[in-house]
Amino acid sequence: MTEPRHAHDTDNGRYYTDPAGGPDLVSVTNVLGASVHKHALMPWAVKLTVEWILDHRMEVARRAITDRAALTKQLKQIHVDARDTASDLGTLIHRAAELRLLGAPFAVEATVAPYLAQLEAFLGFWGIDIDQHVEAAEITCLHRRLGYAGTADLMIWLPTGPGRKLELWLIDFKTSATRSAKDVYPENTQQLAALRYCETVLLPDDTEQPMPKIQKTGVLNLRAKSHALVEMPAGRDAHRAFRGALVNALWHHAAPSSYPALLAPEQPVPARWRNFRKVA
Repeated sequence: MTEPRHAHDTDNGRYYTDPAGGPDLVSVTNVLGASVHKHALMPWAVKLTVEWILDHRMEVARRAITDRAALTKQLKQIHVDARDTASDLGTLIHRAAELRLLGAPFAVEATVAPYLAQLEAFLGFWGIDIDQHVEAAEITCLHRRLGYAGTADLMIWLPTGPGRKLELWLIDFKTSATRSAKDVYPENTQQLAALRYCETVLLPDDTEQPMPKIQKTGVLNLRAKSHALVEMPAGRDAHRAFRGALVNALWHHAAPSSYPALLAPEQPVPARWRNFRKVA
């Protein structure tokens, strides 16, 4: 996964360190990961595993008898490996996109090249001059009062207003090797709203500025052979929904991981129990 500046992993997921010295701030994606159930993940994992079994059915039949434990372990790992591979590719694409938008030199890896070509197509279709129209790329956004932070992929001026007037967009990149370029998830709206209504942005030298006034928000889906900018309605209602998810996530992060079992006064303690108490 991408590791933004000031971000670090904890036992409760990603948090951001506040350069000003305040308490750590939970990441936007951490909040949504803890609070939003991704309905598509389980069918995807099952489909991937079933396809592997069908493609290796003779091996599976043999190992089901001779090597059952190792086979089971391998089957459970298939969707994990696929997810990690996709995440690694997404990280490479995000990094290449950031360097391109900042005008920095970089080498284009073969796996990244098709996606970067779609970013170039997007820039070309919209007539974007990165020196004039790119406001920021991979910029850290903070909301200290609510206790969260996140990284905005792109703030860019696009001619989408009346008479092709320039408007400031907040855009999040999404990459996939399988999904349509038109597909988005509902929680993408909450992610954009959380960033849109942050209080502060951090510049590269860690000085601060107020969050720019964002006029439009959207997801730029980058695929190997296509791309699509999908406008998302990341308004105050979506931000209220995110704040509910934030409360839920922080509750889970602070909750104990286990609780003692309650035994009756004369009930014997099972040998394998460690935490328990008896009714007085």
